[in-house]
Amino acid sequence: MTLHPSVAAVRVPVRALLAQLAPGDVVAVACSGGADSLALASAAVFEGHKLGLRVVGVTVDHALQPGSADQADRVVAQLAAMGVDETLTARVQVDAGSRMGPEAAAREARYAVLEEVAAHLGAATVLLGHTLDDQAETVLLGLARGSGGRSLQGMRPGFGVFARPLLGVRRDDTVTACQVEGLEVWDDPHNHDPGYTRVRVRERVLPLLEDELGPGIAATLARTADQLRDDTALLDDLADRVLADARREGGLDVEALRGQPPSLRHRALHRAALESGVPASELTRAHVLEVDRLLVDWRGQRWIDLPGSRRAVRRGGLLAIELPGDG
Repeated sequence: MTLHPSVAAVRVPVRALLAQLAPGDVVAVACSGGADSLALASAAVFEGHKLGLRVVGVTVDHALQPGSADQADRVVAQLAAMGVDETLTARVQVDAGSRMGPEAAAREARYAVLEEVAAHLGAATVLLGHTLDDQAETVLLGLARGSGGRSLQGMRPGFGVFARPLLGVRRDDTVTACQVEGLEVWDDPHNHDPGYTRVRVRERVLPLLEDELGPGIAATLARTADQLRDDTALLDDLADRVLADARREGGLDVEALRGQPPSLRHRALHRAALESGVPASELTRAHVLEVDRLLVDWRGQRWIDLPGSRRAVRRGGLLAIELPGDG
């Protein structure tokens, strides 16, 4: 019997990723019960078992809405019925009042617990069900925030133990694949709450762009992310070399940095700030540009205050990013 095109669309990239692993390796699949993660889990079981892999289904209960524990139990039952080798449920505490917002706080808590699960299982990889549509939404959000090339490159196909094999797959295909395979999909109410910016992008902005500019906008945005990711990787590598060459005992050599192109200099300063302990979520481009003025517009400034109680200070020919009193 011919395989349905949507099922094939999901299985092909999953097969390509899992083929890089060795028989006996453990693959964890994060599954919420939505169409994307259910289709991913089904493909991982089908392709993983053919390759001799051990597939573990993991569901994370964020406890952000009534009945979340019951939903987690339903997902566990679905995963077991698919034929996963083991199921795990993890419950996390999400700080809904966090400055980063409930969505980002839930994401941070989810990744933290999935990393713990991966370490516990000795998993070779943890699969995440983000699709091409998620990628397009991420690029648009980055564009709206003026976040620069790093944000516009969208989500990475892989980082650390995590992998996103479905970034080239449309959401319509994951929904159809679940229908074809008889998988009952959970429709998270949060996915339709216009209080979330991402939901408004998904349900209003992208459809409007498709109507006004023609079909294929989501694929175009995802393709742009891929191109920017390659460019950013090169610039990051060059900036790392600039930063390494500028390191001196007590700080960074001002002259070594000042002669560099702004794109490399700013990246080097951004990396130096993170290495000093400045929180990544609070470090903005405005901070980096103010630190840069200590290099290119030096007028005797005392220091630049940075998040994380750090400060950037110039002493003679050196730039240091430190806690007050360290110098």
